[in-house]
Amino acid sequence: MKNMKSTNIKKLSVLSILGLGFIIALTITGCKASQAVSNKSGAQLWAENCQRCHNTPSPSTFSPDQWETVGLHMQSRSLITEEERNKIVGFLKQQ
Repeated sequence: MKNMKSTNIKKLSVLSILGLGFIIALTITGCKASQAVSNKSGAQLWAENCQRCHNTPSPSTFSPDQWETVGLHMQSRSLITEEERNKIVGFLKQQ
């Protein structure tokens, strides 16, 4: 009975360490992805995200206020972050 408890404790310890390692790995990966987005310009993000689903309209197609509205709508549809949306809309409004 004592050996069985000892074995179970060892198994639980190993699983806990593996789980912690997995969480740390996910955190590091997420930070790298966030930094990669931070290093991209609005033009890069626009080309990468908007062209996945449709032909991108000319920046002159909409007014700056309209781009704000389009950005909010497309953020929810394309699952981009607020930072990505702000960079894309900022780029489009300057064109």
